[in-house]
Amino acid sequence: MAYERPDASPLSYNQCRYGQSKLLFRGPRRSLKKEYISFIGGSETYGKFVEKPFVEIVEDAVGMPCANFSAVNAGVDAFVHDPSLMGLCMKAGTTVIQVMGAQNMSNRYYVVHARRNDRFLKASALLKSIYREVDFSEFSFTRHMLTTLKAVSPQRFAAIEIELRSAWVSRMELILRQINGRCILLWLREPQPEVCVPVCLGQEPLFLDATLVGRLAGLVDHIVEVDIADERGKLDGMIYNSMEAAAAREMIGPSAHRKIADKLLSVL
Repeated sequence: MAYERPDASPLSYNQCRYGQSKLLFRGPRRSLKKEYISFIGGSETYGKFVEKPFVEIVEDAVGMPCANFSAVNAGVDAFVHDPSLMGLCMKAGTTVIQVMGAQNMSNRYYVVHARRNDRFLKASALLKSIYREVDFSEFSFTRHMLTTLKAVSPQRFAAIEIELRSAWVSRMELILRQINGRCILLWLREPQPEVCVPVCLGQEPLFLDATLVGRLAGLVDHIVEVDIADERGKLDGMIYNSMEAAAAREMIGPSAHRKIADKLLSVL
């Protein structure tokens, strides 16, 4: 059900902080004094527009605190450069890490915001030399910038994609080597639609495939794959106001969260 309150979001996320991290996480804040499960991810794991995200469904089922260390629009960079958060994951009995796309990371070609990783900050001299005809001051978000670059020259864009894939593997390995307990990769797969827009960056999570994710298999206990290709845009049970309607259509709803929880519970 959509609640029409244009002045404020009708769903309280009880945002909180853990440790010395500057990130705002979904609450209420869990006690980390005893054994707990930690979750790292972006908007899907955070549970945007959903009253009971899969993290809480799992918590109810296992009877153990589940700390949702996820942030809206976060990518790998939000976590790998956060020593306080990595320290909390090291103390967890199990850590579940959502496979996040490779576009929202700083790399040789561009820099993203340290916490809101979907925000494009600046292009490197290298990228400017490759795309001399592009005015990078026009971009605020990584997806817009990358879509434009691919439209300008798919051939030149191939080098950027290679860089993003390489950087993603290196950074994920860095995260995984810091975690002492059990580790589960949660891969929310979205196969590329048969009909794409004129310039398509590929399937979600962007720039990743089975070969790339499989390179991390030796560092994790399980890779849990969940197909959510048809789950976005199902608004039944989602909570949002009229100003959030467009954003809600881009997110997954309660049915997808239950599906994800069931898959995770099979290995926890």
